[in-house]
Amino acid sequence: MINNFLIISCIGKDDKLGLRINKEFFIHNFNHSKNKYNNLVTEIFNFITSKGAKLDKHFSVIVNQGPGSFSGVRISLAIAKGLEITKNVKLFGFKNTDLSEFNKENVEKLLNENLIEKKLIQPIYLS
Repeated sequence: MINNFLIISCIGKDDKLGLRINKEFFIHNFNHSKNKYNNLVTEIFNFITSKGAKLDKHFSVIVNQGPGSFSGVRISLAIAKGLEITKNVKLFGFKNTDLSEFNKENVEKLLNENLIEKKLIQPIYLS
């Protein structure tokens, strides 16, 4: 069961981060600047630390595998993989089409209906 997690959805439009810690769910919206992915790691760590999350083997990262922007999908997958390697977190992926709207209820539905995948990485890019 996935309890505490970070969900990264960077597909080029309506990019968001979600964080569930101790049954509380928080959402972080990105600015819509052209270079928004340049500071993605910093934004993720600021978001995580501001909510008091601890990255360890009991924490999970769920990343949107697309379809979406090549840059957004690749960067978010690279960051998630880096967290898996350095912090020993569990890594999962989901398809954008399985999450109709980025909110607590739909993320819970994604988890409860087993729409996340342990096998990564098979991103889907828009062309």
